[in-house]
Parts: sequence; C-alpha cells; structure tokens
Amino acid sequence: MKITQRFDYDVVIMGAGLTGMSAAVKMAEDNPHLKVAIISKVHPVRSHSGAAQGGINAAVAREDSWQDHYYETLKGGWFLGDQDAVKVLCEEAPAAIYELDRWGASFNRDSAGRYAQRPFGGQRRNRTCYVQDITGHALLTTLFEQTIAKGIEIFWEWFVFDIISDGQDFYGFLAFDLKSGEIAFFRAGAGLVATGGAGRVFGQSSNALINTGDGMAMAWRAGVPLKDMEFFQIHPTGLFNGILITEGARGEGGYLVNNRGERFMERYAPQFMELAPRDLVARSIHTEIVEGRGFADGCVRLDLCHLGREKLTRKLPQILEITKQFAGVDAIKEAIPVRPTVHYSMGGIHVDTDCATPLNGLFAAGEAACVSVHGANRLGGNSLLETVVFGCQAAIAIAAAANCRKKVPEALLDTAMAGFCRIFAGSSSENAVELRSAMEQAMVHGLGIKRDQAGMEQGLAEISALRERFSGVRVANQKLVFNVELYRALELGCMLDLAYACALASCRRQESRGSHFHLDFPAMDNQHFLKHSLVTLKADGRVDLDYLDVRQVDTEPLSKITY
Repeated sequence: MKITQRFDYDVVIMGAGLTGMSAAVKMAEDNPHLKVAIISKVHPVRSHSGAAQGGINAAVAREDSWQDHYYETLKGGWFLGDQDAVKVLCEEAPAAIYELDRWGASFNRDSAGRYAQRPFGGQRRNRTCYVQDITGHALLTTLFEQTIAKGIEIFWEWFVFDIISDGQDFYGFLAFDLKSGEIAFFRAGAGLVATGGAGRVFGQSSNALINTGDGMAMAWRAGVPLKDMEFFQIHPTGLFNGILITEGARGEGGYLVNNRGERFMERYAPQFMELAPRDLVARSIHTEIVEGRGFADGCVRLDLCHLGREKLTRKLPQILEITKQFAGVDAIKEAIPVRPTVHYSMGGIHVDTDCATPLNGLFAAGEAACVSVHGANRLGGNSLLETVVFGCQAAIAIAAAANCRKKVPEALLDTAMAGFCRIFAGSSSENAVELRSAMEQAMVHGLGIKRDQAGMEQGLAEISALRERFSGVRVANQKLVFNVELYRALELGCMLDLAYACALASCRRQESRGSHFHLDFPAMDNQHFLKHSLVTLKADGRVDLDYLDVRQVDTEPLSKITY
C-alpha cells in the first residue's frame, strides 16, 4: 500500500461536527484567502453533535449575567476548570448565540420574541436556549448549510489514521477514502482536531458508534499530552440501552421517582432536586438502584405525565418518539425507565485558551480537547456552547499559523505507512471483537460511576494487557474499500490507548471530585489534587503522568461542594 494522492491546504480540520464546522465557517468569513478543508469519517450531518438534545447555555436574558454563568460553571466543575478559559466560554456565550442566529439557527422564542430559555442542572437561572429537544441537530444542519454556501471543501467518509509530525512540528494528516480506497496525505500549515469524545470505550453509551476518540489518540501518539482523562461524565438519564433522555425533560418539570413513588432527589440535593449537576444526580440514581429502591428492570422512573400532551408535543417531541420506539413507553401516559449512561469526555487533548497544543501548528477544540472549561463535571448546555465558542477561538488563532506549510520529510510518511500496514501483518492470534468486549468490561467494572483503588488498579492491569495483545490483531481483508474490519480495528487501537490513559490517571487521583468518585477517598482534596493530570506518551514508548496547577484568576475554590 502506498500514498496515491497529495493535497495542499492552509488548514485541514479533522472532524465535521459543530466544532469543526464552526471553525471552518469562521475562517471563511474572517480569512477568505485561506484554503480550508474538512475531513470526516461520516457525512457531516451524521456527526455526533446532532445527538445533543436539550440546549445551549448563554446569559442573554436581561436579568442574567455572564459572571453568574461563570461561577456556576466553576462550581459545577468542582473548580477544576481553568478560570481564564471558563471566562472566555461564558463571556463569549451571548455572541455565540447571536452568531448562530445570524447563520440561520431557529431557536425557540417566547411570546415577546426573546430567546426561550429552560432551566438546566446546577444553574439558578433559566439559561439554556433551545430548539425543542433537537438543538444539536438544528445547529448541525445550520452549520452544514453555511459550509456549503461558503464553498468549504469537505472530504466525508475519509478515515484519518495518522497525524504526521516530528515531535515538534505538525505537517498534515494521512487518511484513506472509505469509498475508493485511495490513500492521501493532506499537507497543511495548521491542523485542527475536532473529532469529539470517546464514550465508546465503556461500550454502552449515549455516544454514537463513531465516538471512539480517534483524534485524541492520534494526537497522543504524536507526543501531545492528554489532560484530565479520569473524568468521564455519566449522564443521569439514559434508557436501558444507553440512548439519551435529555436533561431538558427535567428542565421542563420532569420528576425522578423510585419504586416507592418518592422523589428521591430531595435526599441528595434538596434545593436543586432533579436539576442538581449531572454527577450528583447520576450517583443518586445509582445509589437508589443498588440499595433496592429501583425497579425490577434496573432503572428508576422519569415521570413527565403531569406536563401534559400539549407541552410534551411542543417542547419534547423527540423524547416522545424515542421512548415509544426504543422503550415501548408512551411518555404522555407512562413514566420512562431511566438509568445512568456514559455520556461525555471532560478530558482530552491538552490545549491552551487559543486551542493550541504543544505541537507547533496543531490545534484541538470541542470535546476532543481539554481547554479546560468543564473541570471535573460538565454542566448541561455547556457542551454545545464550547463547540461554537472554541471552534471560533481556534479559527482566530489558526489564521496566524496557517500560512506556514512545511515540506514534510519523506521518512516521516514512510514510517507512518509502515505502521499502518502492520495491522495487515499481525500474528492473527487475537480477535479484535473479543478485545473490544474485554476493554469495555474492564472500564465498566474498574472505572465506572463509583470507583475504588483495587478496582481501578485491576482495570489498569487489564487494559495494559489488552494493549499488548492488540499487536497480535491482523485485518484479514487486505482492501481498503468499505473495509469495516479495518476501521473497527483502527478505532479499537485508539480506544485502548485512551482507556489506558483514563485508568492510569484515575488510579493516581486519590480524592473524589466530580465524575471521579473514589470510595476509598470520598472527600475533595484541594491541597493535593487541585491539579490537571497530564498523561504523555514519550518517543521511547514510556508513558509519563504529571500534574499541572489549575489556573486561578479571581475566584477562590470551595473546599466542599453542596447543592
């Protein structure tokens, strides 16, 4: 196999979700001279951004302020978020809403024509703008229309398998066309990784099947640290098969009840009830279930019946459809069975507030990156906001680096191609499907919603062994055209690397903070762990774990979080 095509661009974006397309559209408007391309392994409107349901946060109401949004984001993230980055997120949020509106987003409005806003967890004001319960899909199609209108080139159904760098500088991406099998090198002055999260390392998840953390893993292999990988958000309300039931359902007034008919959140968060932050609600549901107050199906119930047909049909139509099709429940008349499901990666590629990685010319944004704005637990409504705010921030920063296309040393391409071809020449002693199943079980059992030291260390040992065994996997189909076996194996390699980083960072964090709930160390420990973890793959194959102080600007972290 060899490279058959070469492309030259000022900027190449890996990923066509809201982050990637926001960056591309912003560059097209501000720097139309730049030659920009997007590469995506699926069609852009099939990106996982479209699965976001509930809404996007912004202090656009007269009685609200970005300062309130800022503090509640810091508190919701257990003060692990970098304050300068969180300030950018919240201060730029209203402008992001206005920009989306200008691009064509059809936000719900109230009777006075203002943006309708619903309450979301961990926030004292109605701050979440929305389009019914299909907000992500509505924004995704809006951005796709803009990329087409602006003539941005999109290579969809192309699979990126390597980031080309020499450890200091970025040169481009290697990818193959799933339709034709052509292998191409995309040379670029700057690259942006915007491939989303990695929830599929846990198996069942609210994430799409494509959320395998490809961009994160490739950046890590190129020498870029992964930051805060111990923090995976568990969403409180998923169906038994992992499909998400939006927080907007609770924002509109839905109740959580146990098998005794109790609104049990009164025990755990009496002021916020069902609209406490996600980590607290998820642990509360988990506690109810394991202590015998769940139902026979292993779930609690989300009751929307009292909201009435008219409100549900108008504001939560997709939830009505999902529950009917996938759970056999008419949510107008029956309570919905729900339980926690893996949802979001707070950690990701280590970047600064300009979305720049330590590798010259390589940037990352959105869920693939850790800037860090979500800290140890993301507030609902802040993920869609991050895609647009930091997609645009990245576009501004990238413009300064994009005019410097470097001549790639051919030896780098030869080495990358040799590594790619090894997956066709393994010992064939290992089955990729079995390895993936074992990885998922190790992650769920050792690094789930509540963790202990022994379980995490066992999970780390199991993942380490699986990474070793992965070298024995061989793809039997030697062709590249629609080779599902190949790209599933490539995705598995990425997931195993990310699972290892997660397990390693989790074992060392001996405290409880946000989504990392450590049964052996149940208290938050600001003295020792108000720090970001950095997991780095060295050139000699060693993996290092270091720590970086959280950047504080103007707000003293609390020593205890209550709601």
